[in-house]
Amino acid sequence: MTLIMRGRLRYAAVSAAAILGAWASGRGAAAEPAPPYRDLLAQAQSSAPRLAEAEAGVRQAQGLARQAAARPNPTASVEMENFNGTGPYRGTGVAETTYSVGLPVELGGKRGARIAAGRAGVDAARARLAQARADYAFELAAAYAEAEAAERRVTLAQESLTLAEEDLRAARALVEAGKEAELRSLQAQAGVTSARAALDAARTARASAFARLTALSGSPTLFTALSESLLPRPTPENLERTIDALSVPAVVAAQAEREAAARRVRVERTRAVPDVTVSAGVRRFSGDDASAVVAGVSVPIPVFDQNRGNVNAAQGELLAAEARLNAARLDAEAELRTALFQVEAAQSRVAAAGETEATAAEAYRLTRLAYEAGKSPLVELTNARRALAEARTQTIEAQLQRLRAEAGLARLQGRAPFGVS
Repeated sequence: MTLIMRGRLRYAAVSAAAILGAWASGRGAAAEPAPPYRDLLAQAQSSAPRLAEAEAGVRQAQGLARQAAARPNPTASVEMENFNGTGPYRGTGVAETTYSVGLPVELGGKRGARIAAGRAGVDAARARLAQARADYAFELAAAYAEAEAAERRVTLAQESLTLAEEDLRAARALVEAGKEAELRSLQAQAGVTSARAALDAARTARASAFARLTALSGSPTLFTALSESLLPRPTPENLERTIDALSVPAVVAAQAEREAAARRVRVERTRAVPDVTVSAGVRRFSGDDASAVVAGVSVPIPVFDQNRGNVNAAQGELLAAEARLNAARLDAEAELRTALFQVEAAQSRVAAAGETEATAAEAYRLTRLAYEAGKSPLVELTNARRALAEARTQTIEAQLQRLRAEAGLARLQGRAPFGVS
């Protein structure tokens, strides 16, 4: 049997062992797979802490809006005069007892301003929730894709280790045959050590990626595998490419917050108008065994407190909200200018990476045949193997960047990526 035939048989045996080992480990890891992205996003609506916070903000705003519509409570009072004194006022024989009810009357449109501010607060909270959902869908898609990329990097590292070990066997065979110096065997051994270290690093990165995906989704169990592959999916031909900057969720939320801040300025201005308290009741004269009606009106005099500080504070809050709105618009315009270009560039990069990987694979195959035949040095084989590993890594990175670009475009459009409704 020739040296080339022995090398090919060893390569096939090692490759089969690696595939079986990966299949066995994959079966063990499939005990807790993450569901498909569409299902995971649907499940996270009720379990993700980030979305729960935004939903709680809506409930808080709704409670404040209900409270804003409440009217002031009436006041009941009982007063007794001219009793337990001296002379004719001993005891309660000539006491005067007054039973009255007072009702505050809000002036200046206070209640209407509060109701409008409460509704604006609910609208702002709902806009923030919509923004949070779009941002979360993007982050979950990125985490899902990163977990898949980490898994593929582990597979790539395992393949690189297998190739490095086969290169070592081939180098040792050539050294034993007297066709290579012992230095070539040592160099090949160093390549195996480096490949093993890269595999350990890839496994660590995979564990980190799956841990992040688990935490982001709010799952109580740790994901160790994926049930759907996102990276190889092609870009949809009917990808929506028309986006209005004013419809970007961040801009919509900033606009709603600006409107809510303007409503709060109106609320503080109405509070500077004094309220009137109207009272009416009955007074009982014990000495004459008679009764009479009493009525009154009280109005505070705004000499010291005219609510100017709260008005100024609300105006400052409005200015800050307007600044955030302007910043959100500028950011949205900048992101929109680059989002579509990023998608198109990512598509081109994926195509180029695929061609580069195919070329590198063929170059490695030819270089390996030449090395086993003694027609090529080990350094060329090592360089070809590294070029193949880098090309495969570039393919993974290109697919990952394309997915992030598509998900980022969907985030700007206020929708979940990949056609998820």
